[in-house]
Amino acid sequence: MGWFGGSYKGFDFQMFSVSHFVIIALLFLGSVLIFINRDTLRDKKWRKAEIMVGLSLLLIEVTYHIWMTVNDMWDVSHAIPLELCSLSLILSVLLLVTRKKIIYEVLLFTALLGASQAIFTPLLNFEFPHFRYFHFFYTHLMMIWVVLYFTWVHGYRPTIWSVLKLFVFLNVLMPIIMLINKAVNGNYMFLSHKPNSASLLDLLGPYPWYIFSMEFLLISLSLIVWLIFRIRKVG
Repeated sequence: MGWFGGSYKGFDFQMFSVSHFVIIALLFLGSVLIFINRDTLRDKKWRKAEIMVGLSLLLIEVTYHIWMTVNDMWDVSHAIPLELCSLSLILSVLLLVTRKKIIYEVLLFTALLGASQAIFTPLLNFEFPHFRYFHFFYTHLMMIWVVLYFTWVHGYRPTIWSVLKLFVFLNVLMPIIMLINKAVNGNYMFLSHKPNSASLLDLLGPYPWYIFSMEFLLISLSLIVWLIFRIRKVG
């Protein structure tokens, strides 16, 4: 199949290949450029660019669902945007459009922890230059760049209460997703069972205890993110 097809024979994605290292390099390069140009990016003229990036994320995500539908890959058991990165994408769009700090407070943790893991250890079957390759990495890179942009350009910073808001967000969300998983025979956020293949979840105990271990790990890592990005008192 071609660029938009359901398969890409002979072009299965290989972790730590040239195409993967290019994305990792882009992640660091883009982050450095945002930091270096943070004063320039504060100009009001960049407001239109924020909206355009938000619309581009929305457009490529809609195109992804069309792609799955066209190739008979869309199914309610796995295609609803209920994974943490899918929710982070929605939050990224909302943050770009509304600039609401409460959205930033949740997205900072889900993007930096979830999207960065996805970039370094991607679960991806399609290699460059397939559409799915571009969709996967564009969305995950943008999630990270968006929160860094709002941190360094707009001066948004997390507080210890931001970690609490993340905790509330996750614990309101999890039972809802568990009910949806049961209704559609899905495994969103791995809340029904561990992946069939070996994964880091194997180190977190049996079902359902690994779910609590996952949450504890995420909150612990979020505290580290808060320590790095919090407002520091001078003197």
